[in-house]
Amino acid sequence: MSGRARARARGRILAQETIPGGGASSVRTLPSQPPGRQQLQQPFVPPSVSGQPGGHGRTRSPQSVPQGLEISTGFQELSLSDRSVRRRDVHDLGVNTRQAMEHVKDTKTGSSGSVVKLTANYFRLTSRPQWVLYQYHVDYSPEMEARRLRIALLFHHEDLLGKIRAFDGSILLLPKRLENKVTELFSRTRNGEDVKITVTLTNELPPYSPTCLQFYNIIFRRLLKMLNLEQIGRNYYSPTDPIIVPKHRLMIWPGFITSILQYEESILLCVDVSHKVLRSETVLDFMYNLCERLEEHRFRDVCAKELIGLTVLTKYNNKTYRIDDIDWDGNPQCTFIRADGSEISFMDYYKMQYNEVISDLNQPLLISEPRRRREKMPGPLLLIPELCFLTGLTAKMRSDFNVMKDLAVHTRLPPDQRQQEIGRFMGYIQKDANVQKELQGWGLSFDPNLLSLKGRVVKAEKILQSGNAFDYNPQFADWSREIRAVPLNCAKPLDNWLLLYSRRNYDSANTLLQNLFRVTPPMGIRMNMATMIEVEDRTEAYLRALQQNITPDTNIVVCVLSGIQKEKYDAIKKYLCVDCPIPSQCVLARTLSKPQTAQAIATKIALQMNCKMGGDLWAVEIPLKQVMIVGIDCYHDTLSGRRSVAGFVASLNQTMTRWFSRCVVQDRGQELVDGLKACLQTALRDWFKWNKYLPSRIIVYRDGVGDGQLSTLVDYEVPQFLDSLRSIGKDYSPRLSVIVVKKRLNTRFFVQGGGPLKNPAPGTIVDMEVTRPEWYDFFIVSHAVRNGCISPTHYNVIYDTSQLKPDHMQRLTYKLCHMYYNWSGIIRVPAPCQYAHKLAFLVGQSIHREPSLVLSDRLYYL
Repeated sequence: MSGRARARARGRILAQETIPGGGASSVRTLPSQPPGRQQLQQPFVPPSVSGQPGGHGRTRSPQSVPQGLEISTGFQELSLSDRSVRRRDVHDLGVNTRQAMEHVKDTKTGSSGSVVKLTANYFRLTSRPQWVLYQYHVDYSPEMEARRLRIALLFHHEDLLGKIRAFDGSILLLPKRLENKVTELFSRTRNGEDVKITVTLTNELPPYSPTCLQFYNIIFRRLLKMLNLEQIGRNYYSPTDPIIVPKHRLMIWPGFITSILQYEESILLCVDVSHKVLRSETVLDFMYNLCERLEEHRFRDVCAKELIGLTVLTKYNNKTYRIDDIDWDGNPQCTFIRADGSEISFMDYYKMQYNEVISDLNQPLLISEPRRRREKMPGPLLLIPELCFLTGLTAKMRSDFNVMKDLAVHTRLPPDQRQQEIGRFMGYIQKDANVQKELQGWGLSFDPNLLSLKGRVVKAEKILQSGNAFDYNPQFADWSREIRAVPLNCAKPLDNWLLLYSRRNYDSANTLLQNLFRVTPPMGIRMNMATMIEVEDRTEAYLRALQQNITPDTNIVVCVLSGIQKEKYDAIKKYLCVDCPIPSQCVLARTLSKPQTAQAIATKIALQMNCKMGGDLWAVEIPLKQVMIVGIDCYHDTLSGRRSVAGFVASLNQTMTRWFSRCVVQDRGQELVDGLKACLQTALRDWFKWNKYLPSRIIVYRDGVGDGQLSTLVDYEVPQFLDSLRSIGKDYSPRLSVIVVKKRLNTRFFVQGGGPLKNPAPGTIVDMEVTRPEWYDFFIVSHAVRNGCISPTHYNVIYDTSQLKPDHMQRLTYKLCHMYYNWSGIIRVPAPCQYAHKLAFLVGQSIHREPSLVLSDRLYYL
């Protein structure tokens, strides 16, 4: 872009208006907020200390930023507004550890299945310090907010502290005790500023202290830096060994994820390969390029839609942030109050703290909500677009097959190659003299060999369909071919249905119709001719046609769309899920454009339509009787102020083929569900209508919860379940199990054999060695992958009065992975979890409101 064009774009970005009088205080910007985003009512807070860019305080003028049994009466009358629950301490429930569960207190391992030898990406800690560690807290006056600067200033005093030390910016760990409990040190910055450092003894840690695990991780992070790896977020990457993908203007930094934790029998180091995809442009470059292509009145709206939700990298501290909003009225000349009470502008702050010179003083500011609230961070973080580099892939890139294929060559490593990369990393640790000297100084050493352990492969399930039981190829965990010519378990007729299309998509609509007539008879679906409606290719035309043609007898609506037009899709789904509740199916015209795949696509569409109308496809044998399965997941709605949408799905019949679905729209950024009481009670009411009795067991699969939230989950959600069950009736006391499902893992398993390492087969269960001693947990590899290394799913039973044996709990979980009707194969998580995810995603992405309960007994969100 030429200098003149760049200047013109800069002016268009901010639409500046100059006030006579000059100076920084005489420049203001025309106020304009992106449509649909609320003005924040609190002052913006710039990035805080502890490594965050920016300072404390609020922006100041002149450029200030504006701020079965008898169902009780109460059960019958319950509404979602009834969300009160008595909070209990986690210890009142007695479920904090496995030791509180009598049936798994002695052992949590199963025995069914054939034994298989596995290798995991773990290394044993073979020795550790046997002496006391001394913990100190370090303060700076004046406050130094850059972590690197804090470390450099403290390490000026190596003669006093010694070379063996661990410091993360605020906590210092030493193997020796300093002479005084409070030690004052003095250093000087490169700018000649004198800094007083106060080192205060806070704790003495014996070798068996749990805090030592945190210390081991701090030490290991230091080793990674000694290997010239750069920290980005929580992981470490090698900027000196980048993988360039010039065709797509992308760069990949290879790296590693590490963690040290106490597992069943020993402390283990987990190492996995990671890749960071970086783009060569800053956010400001993106704004300039976008501004050149758009009319001025559309720029801010489109820019916000493109940037909000993306993750950026600030190279001055190698940290990543999520863009949550754009402050069009702010710029780098704005000032804020620092922690010490002084006032400073953003441009001066970044110059002083990071030696970064900001060239464009009129660019807007990016707003990033801190993921973890702290007292020192009462508001959003403000970032400079010029200093933020875009990371990851755009939606357009992700939908581009060639881009994803070219990236997969470098990022989806097969098991043997992944093991080689992990082994190469451990080789660096073993061979680097400085790293070994550091480890020896702390008395630490690791086994250089990967951990070997045993797993079990359970027997493959039989798929039940219309009285037939058939096997599938366990290697692929897929039965698409087997079900094509067999009638469905419950086929819903297409007697009265609508097919909407635009004029240019007539051929696609006709292709779909003709292929549906071919594929539905073998499925047992009776199908009449659709009511075909041609509309203009505009959102309003589709909505008007729906309003005029839908009748009480309409089974389903099918819309053929020209392309990925989110506004049109969202409007159709919102109308058909909220205003006029009826099942709907949207299909892209280009999906039907290839004759060789049109019939296969029509088969999948017919299966989806049948599910959405209330039918079911197949089943597996479920030996447990009178059991209700519940799935819960959350999705954060970025368009509605980061409100959370909780999806709740519960089974209604013995075969787990019919599901009750409901969602709750929660407050901003909230992860734990508030409306469980109403959801569970409504689900039990529907169960009673179907079965004429209430379930004797309820098993809940809770997705989307990190390890740090487990105690809160037990203290917050489990009491809601218990209170809900007590309110049903005095004599109703079913057994309850709550299982946390975790998909984002660094754990990898490889099958040992004569040749190269392979992925474990579907149905592989691991419940020893790499599980946690205080938890009732296990891993299951349920699905199959064609490329790369398979990732297991981790299950942690946090509450359990069902008294099921570990074998039975594991086998039931694996069975439920077969019951997701949007894929004719085994998936990574139990079907209710995936259904809850799909429901929450639809509401959070498109509807932004609770759907009508008329659709609650159908899988309308597939």
